[in-house]
Amino acid sequence: MQYSFKEVFGTLVAQKELFDVVAKPLVEDLIRGKNGLLFTYGVTGSGKTHTMTGSPGDGGLLPRCLAMIFNSIGPFQAKRFVFKLDDKNGVDVQCEVDALLERQKRDAMPVPKTPSGKRQIDPEFADMINVQDHCKVEEVDEDNVYSVFVSYIEIYNNYIYDLLEETPFDLIKPKPPQSKILREDQNHNMYVTGCTEVEVKSTEEAFEVFWKGQKKRRIANTQLNRESSRSHGVFIIKLAQAPLDADGDNVLQEKEQITLSQLSLVDLAGSERTNRTKAEGNRLREAGNINQSLMTLRTCIEVLRENQMYGTNKMVPYRDSKLTHLFKNYFDGEGKVRMIVCVNPKAEDYEESLQVMRFAEMTQEVEVARPVDRPLCGLTPGRRFRNQAFREELAQKLEIRGGPISGETEEQSASEILLQNFPPLPSCELLDINDDQTLPKLTGVLEERHKLRQKLSEEFAKNVLTFKTILRELDSSVMSKENHFQGKLSEKEKVITGQKTELERLEKKIKTLEYKIEILEKTATIYEEDKRHLQQELESKSQKLQRQASDKRRLEARLQGMVAETTMKWEKECERRVAAKQLEMQNKLWVKDEKLKQLKAIVTEPKNEKPERPSRERDREKPIPRSVSPTPVPNAPPVRLRHRRSRSAGERWVDHKPPSNLPTDTVMQPHVPHAITVAAASEKALAKCDKYMLTHQELASDGEIETKLIKGDVFKTRGGGQAVQFTEIETLKQESPTGRKRRSSPSNADPPEDAADSEWTDVETRCSVAVEMRAGSALGPGYQHHAMPKRRKP
Repeated sequence: MQYSFKEVFGTLVAQKELFDVVAKPLVEDLIRGKNGLLFTYGVTGSGKTHTMTGSPGDGGLLPRCLAMIFNSIGPFQAKRFVFKLDDKNGVDVQCEVDALLERQKRDAMPVPKTPSGKRQIDPEFADMINVQDHCKVEEVDEDNVYSVFVSYIEIYNNYIYDLLEETPFDLIKPKPPQSKILREDQNHNMYVTGCTEVEVKSTEEAFEVFWKGQKKRRIANTQLNRESSRSHGVFIIKLAQAPLDADGDNVLQEKEQITLSQLSLVDLAGSERTNRTKAEGNRLREAGNINQSLMTLRTCIEVLRENQMYGTNKMVPYRDSKLTHLFKNYFDGEGKVRMIVCVNPKAEDYEESLQVMRFAEMTQEVEVARPVDRPLCGLTPGRRFRNQAFREELAQKLEIRGGPISGETEEQSASEILLQNFPPLPSCELLDINDDQTLPKLTGVLEERHKLRQKLSEEFAKNVLTFKTILRELDSSVMSKENHFQGKLSEKEKVITGQKTELERLEKKIKTLEYKIEILEKTATIYEEDKRHLQQELESKSQKLQRQASDKRRLEARLQGMVAETTMKWEKECERRVAAKQLEMQNKLWVKDEKLKQLKAIVTEPKNEKPERPSRERDREKPIPRSVSPTPVPNAPPVRLRHRRSRSAGERWVDHKPPSNLPTDTVMQPHVPHAITVAAASEKALAKCDKYMLTHQELASDGEIETKLIKGDVFKTRGGGQAVQFTEIETLKQESPTGRKRRSSPSNADPPEDAADSEWTDVETRCSVAVEMRAGSALGPGYQHHAMPKRRKP
């Protein structure tokens, strides 16, 4: 058997090579805002879980996808609780303050905290996530902030269970896990209600959450696999991203700008046959549900393929299984779907592997529509890096200037310098009543200070007037510019008003044209439908006319055949009747001629001479030649004798003489020239001839042998064979003339009284033995040897 796939990997392929070809494009689409679905498919024990999870020292597709995601968005991640998932498969954005309060509230709760990347990694899976290649997506939008949410569910016996749900442990009455239900959000996407979704910030943290759920997944030991997955595992990675505001500091608080993309990694349970796994009880029920869900998946793919190839609109049975119902949107075109087919080269899995590869090859013919790219936010790109550069430059300048406190010191030193320009005050102490120097000195200093103050006041007033003048000029220029701008603004407003009016007019015109287009489209649809109906009706009428014409041609051919057959039949019948009548009239005429001859001879002969009757032995030794026609009577009209021409002239006959026939010593023997004589009829002989004659012998009632010649026409059949249609029968029969008395007398004897009568009777008896054709038989004309009884003269 040969099957074709997009890519085929050998048994020694590395996990990195498989990841680069299959999963890496899905991670790139996830960061660009598109959905993806990747699942492993195959028989039990073919390596599906190993392909998805990996082994110590060589991680599988899942840890490599997580590592690539966090390597790409690591420096652009938002703080915890900035993005908050709601219960309706949506996401909200919070400001930094609300996110901080949310973090403090979660930290104060006594419940176990979300796994942190700073904690010690579990050595059980530490080697699986130690990916050294540091693969990441190129051209990540640095103006967006990102958050990753993960969830892990399993589909067991067609029920959905949350593997990350925290259930209180009770030794006395342990509660079984509660199944979840599927719902449809406002965008018609399917999601699991009440499923635990954990926000993670690193590869280690995300894989620890996965490993926690993996321990709860149902596995069992079967005859074919020691750790056989008894459920379908679905690990969902959701990536929420939103652009930064115009300053590049905080997240833009607009829900419409949030993009939520999803990557689902599905580890399907393997299909198995119970006669090989020897499953019983719960294992048997699990195998039945696994096979049923995989069969539903196959049915959905086949219906999608049929709808796309043949243009049908069959309903796809997504709701027959939780697996297909959950991923209905992917098959309807809401993301890229990829499937890894795992094949075990064991000889025992030969038939099941053929079924798996046949289904996988068929899925390649199904095409799903790709989602469109998300719209741009309209903000200037590169906001984050420009804001960071501005902050760094501002910090450097503040360090150079000494900060805000040194500026106040410079301002105080400037006021001190201004006070130092005044003359210093002398000592004001009066130690002697007769001291007349201190007060005059103090008065002089104060007068100088007063004069300096007046000068400063006058200069300040002048400066104030100058500044006021400058302000007035500036105000007037501003007013003039404002008036100028106001005029321009009014002109622009008029232009805008005119453009708005024109735009409204064009919008009305567009609406009118759209309405007309809609009416024309409806009319065109109606006309097209009428055209289609008329074409169908025309086709049906043309087909009907063709059928009628073919029936008419067949009827004409049949009627022509019947007419030809009837014409030929009646022609043959007329010819037969005419020939029979001619022969009958010729025989009657010949009998009359013979009688007249005999009568003439009797009348003309002398009375004393008696005609000597020839003996039978002399007749047999030397046959008397038969006259063609008697001498016509003078008063009678001349009769033209017509000899019957053999119908076999120019025709080829098949002379069928069975070996059981006995030879007859009759004078008249059936003879057909140019005939093919056969002992048994054969198709080869019939193909060369157009006439057929069968010689048949049977015993008559008087004990004599009666020979019948059965004639017929040979026709070719439609199948290429030969058919014989019998037309006439000729009969050859011998009779013994025992009732006739033979009279012979010597020539010198006296004639008796009835000599004339006896001579008349002798002639009549001699003439009555002839060949006669009898007409009126339903079997056609026939020749018959017969001896009529002797008629006496009344």
